[in-house]
Amino acid sequence: MPKMKSKRSAAKKFSLTGTGKVKYKKMNLRHILTKKTTKRKRNLRASGILSEADAARVRKQLLPYG
Repeated sequence: MPKMKSKRSAAKKFSLTGTGKVKYKKMNLRHILTKKTTKRKRNLRASGILSEADAARVRKQLLPYG
């Protein structure tokens, strides 16, 4: 049986941590940055962890080897 293909769009947006949690980059840091506070922009730089309900869906459907 051939290898399963992962959804490439999901593979580019999400990655897995060592413990199996799903990591992603936060949105709203691309443009129109002048009206956002420095604190908000600094907090958006950090990667986010998906909630367990969403993470289960991503691991099962989008990243088959995750």
